[in-house]
Amino acid sequence: MKYQTRKKALILLADGTIFHGKSVGDKEGTAFGEVCFNTGTTGYQEIFTDPSYFGQLMVTTNAHIGNYGTAKEEVESESIKIAGLICRNFSYEYSRATADKSLLEFLEANDLLAISDVDTRALVSYIRDNGAMNAVISTEVDNISELKKQLAEVPSMEGLELASKVSTKEVYTVGDENADLKIAALDIGIKKNILRNLVKRGAFVKVFPYDASFADMAAFDPDGYFISNGPGDPEPLTAAIETAKQMIASGRPLFGICLGHQIIALANGVSTYKMHNGHRGINHPVLNLLSGKGEITSQNHGFAINREETEAHQDLEITHVHLNDKTVAGMRMKDAPVFSVQYHPEASPGPHDAEYLFDQFFDSIKKAVLI
Repeated sequence: MKYQTRKKALILLADGTIFHGKSVGDKEGTAFGEVCFNTGTTGYQEIFTDPSYFGQLMVTTNAHIGNYGTAKEEVESESIKIAGLICRNFSYEYSRATADKSLLEFLEANDLLAISDVDTRALVSYIRDNGAMNAVISTEVDNISELKKQLAEVPSMEGLELASKVSTKEVYTVGDENADLKIAALDIGIKKNILRNLVKRGAFVKVFPYDASFADMAAFDPDGYFISNGPGDPEPLTAAIETAKQMIASGRPLFGICLGHQIIALANGVSTYKMHNGHRGINHPVLNLLSGKGEITSQNHGFAINREETEAHQDLEITHVHLNDKTVAGMRMKDAPVFSVQYHPEASPGPHDAEYLFDQFFDSIKKAVLI
């Protein structure tokens, strides 16, 4: 085997706990971020390129990673967004006929540090008990004291604004400019499959940077507004919160996903908080309170909105709840065409139980256009 002499590596958590592993491939070095885990058994390429994971060290709970390689069409952004990868068994070979390269080649092309041969069961169990925290992965196993010093300087995810790191720098459009409907999307970490879902339903979408003003977005004269998913703490995104307030006041339909859901909550005066270890996976159970139906959903978030404040809010109604911990998974405004969810109806990866939410958004737009 080519990589028989892989270097020793370690994971050092902020509380001083250490887990051991080995380097993946020839890459050496050090990477910092908040350690988190995803329970999905497939979809690693989509996960690694999801902007919502920016600044995080990803632990994959599936025992084997890389066995089906990578494919160009299975990316959710233009590059890998995770800060580093931690796994149990790394597959250097792949067997999928439609793949265009191995996962190792994909990681090397994106200059990402990965470590394997880690007891990920023990690591995930520790995170579940002690919460998501900052960590460092490194092949510098004999320099722990220096790693501790550097790790202490890494800012906490709580209070950290990251949307500016992943948002588009320039306005761009997708879809047919002659489409019947126009949607203005605020990009605070948008996934490509969200845009695909909007376009395939007949929308011409104009995508704006995270700090775009409402005036700039309104000048497009859209039939509806959309606020995307994204990384980091929502509270520092004051410009996006103000823009969301004006979107709501415009009376035009508004749909928010994940970080967008949190921004809409903050625009309504509902606070957010950092969760113990967040929800990250493709099998999270959600109950639709309006239909009484259950949904298996794809989720990726470390913050949530305050349930008590949402329940007490005279203008808001909770529409979905997470069945594991009863956190708010969806809400809508009672007297405005505004709704949002704390999960990913576009999936990629994950099930498509919640894709109807895009249809719901388009139904609200069409209804508003006819008025």
